[in-house]
Amino acid sequence: MSNFTITPLEDGLANVDGFYCDAVNVGMRPDASQGDVAFIRTDGPCDVAAVFTANTFQAAPIKHFQRYGDDFQTNFVLINAKNANAMTGEKGIEDIDTILSQLPKSVNAVNPVMSSTGVIGYRLPVEKIVSAFDRLDFHATHSDKAARAIMTTDRFKKELACKVTLEDGSSFSIAAICKGAGMINPAMATMLCFIVTDANIPKADMKTLLKQGADHSFNRISVDGDMSTNDTVMLLTNRHSSTYDKEAFAKALEKMMFDLAMMILKDGEGSNKVVAFCVKGAKSEEEARRASVALSNSLLVKTALFGEDPNWGRIASTIGASGVACDERSLTIYYDDLLIYSDEFRELDNGREEAAYRVMKQPHFTVTCNLGMGEGSFTSYGCDLSYEYVKINAEYRT
Repeated sequence: MSNFTITPLEDGLANVDGFYCDAVNVGMRPDASQGDVAFIRTDGPCDVAAVFTANTFQAAPIKHFQRYGDDFQTNFVLINAKNANAMTGEKGIEDIDTILSQLPKSVNAVNPVMSSTGVIGYRLPVEKIVSAFDRLDFHATHSDKAARAIMTTDRFKKELACKVTLEDGSSFSIAAICKGAGMINPAMATMLCFIVTDANIPKADMKTLLKQGADHSFNRISVDGDMSTNDTVMLLTNRHSSTYDKEAFAKALEKMMFDLAMMILKDGEGSNKVVAFCVKGAKSEEEARRASVALSNSLLVKTALFGEDPNWGRIASTIGASGVACDERSLTIYYDDLLIYSDEFRELDNGREEAAYRVMKQPHFTVTCNLGMGEGSFTSYGCDLSYEYVKINAEYRT
């Protein structure tokens, strides 16, 4: 087992040697003080790994990325908000080529890629995006500006960084910016996440550890049960540090991705609570996953969380509807450590109901359901659904 320490850092992407980032507003976002076009780059070609949405209608930037093949290198990522460039056909991919072909020669872009977020069904405003190239500082380390520029309905920026120090004193850094608040039910991996590192990590490990990290973070959260056409998690390394330890890197990466996922849930377009749905005692891990995800996606469960209503019937009925093996006689439901339902205690007495109200008023708590059918377990994460969510999404284009 490796000995290492993980130290949180301020200022996001600026902590990773050799990476640059900046953002400007080109008029796609009405608030000129917030950018809508951003970039992340490094001087030399770097390895890249990515996981994308499982939505059949993957957006043009994802299709453009995939045309490079499995083992290409890049040193430049361009990101825009307000327009998803999804469902735009071949023209959407051509627009990306047009934009990236006009990057300044001084940038020395190698196989540049693009990522987009915003409204589906509209082609990119090519001239507006290209106009950013005259104002972006390609040698800046403005992580805060980049993190804010990629936001859509997000209430706050999502930006993390850490330094990993090994037992011999050598170190490497990892940093990330992320966006997401609504249309959150990733299945890969609306959310974008860009992770950069200077670690000397093998390409094979990048692919493995990124997928592993996504499976334990972004693939376990649900704000509204809707999967975006643009979901992307990207990892890039320039190997400016000669240091690498697989166990240390995996631990730091998984923690960073999990913390970002919890930030997305906290943001959740009007959400007030982040809730873990732990299903235990299922016949298999897959059945536990199915029941847990059903709970994190259920609109009735989400509205009960918002109303702080300890209605265990919504929990039980969702499990029963998920198609897993279950029995009301073996089922138990807990809110944190408080027993809400069992075969012996089917009706809430006044004392337990009052105690349940107190649990549900917390910003974070756990719903644990033991099916009593086997050894399978799985935990997913969700949030409540508020009036604000309906308002934001009813007016999304306006």
